[in-house]
Formats: sequence, structure tokens, C-alpha cells
Amino acid sequence: MEEYIKNIDLQTVSMQTLAFIGDAVYNLYIRCYLASNSNAKTGLLHKKSIHYVSAKSQSRTIDAIMESLTEKEIEIYKRGRNTNIITSKHADTIEYKKSTGFETLLGFLYISKQNERLEEIIQLCIKEVNKD
Repeated sequence: MEEYIKNIDLQTVSMQTLAFIGDAVYNLYIRCYLASNSNAKTGLLHKKSIHYVSAKSQSRTIDAIMESLTEKEIEIYKRGRNTNIITSKHADTIEYKKSTGFETLLGFLYISKQNERLEEIIQLCIKEVNKD
């Protein structure tokens, strides 16, 4: 993995690519979190994961944790949010843009190897979603 990450230039990588990576990172964290708390069948785990990883949930979550972000993190989030993207049939445009910004931030933290901060933010997100 290191070999691939070192070839990603944070100065030139697109926000959409960071969102693509952030989506996968968040999905993996959520799947590991759910699997660590339950020995349920994968179909049920998948259904539970949607509660965390849907655009609607990510949109609400980023709103709730915004005050916990640094200026740089907010800048990355906004750049991802404002990227020209094709909307989803499962979320309205605002939710989808916010979730894309959220995923962009996670992708940025992952690629820049800020793993401790990445985990802090994901823990905040898990706590926020679990309030529902």
C-alpha cells in the first residue's frame, strides 16, 4: 500500500480522487467497527453499515463535527464539497455534496498519513451516528 500512496501527489490529486479513497477508507473503518461489535451475518452487517456510510448520514455527521475540525481540514472539506460532481439518486444535491466533502477530507488525511487524526474524526462520526 505504501508504494501506491507515495505516488499520490497531494498538490495535484483531484478532490474527486481523494473522495474516492476517503469513501473506501470510511467504509473499511465502519465495517471493522461493526464486525468488532457483532458476529452477525454479512448481510445484516451491510445493512447496519448503510446507517453510517450513506450520503444522508455523512452529511449530518459532517455538520455535527464541523466545530472539531481544524482550518486546514475545513478547507479540504469545502474544496471537496464544491467539486463538480454528478448527484446521486439516493440523496439530494446538498447531502451528496457534503458527503463528498466529508469523504475528501478522510481521503486527504489517509493519503497524508495523518492516521491518528483520521481515527479521531472517524470516532467522532461513529459517536454522532450512534446518537440516532
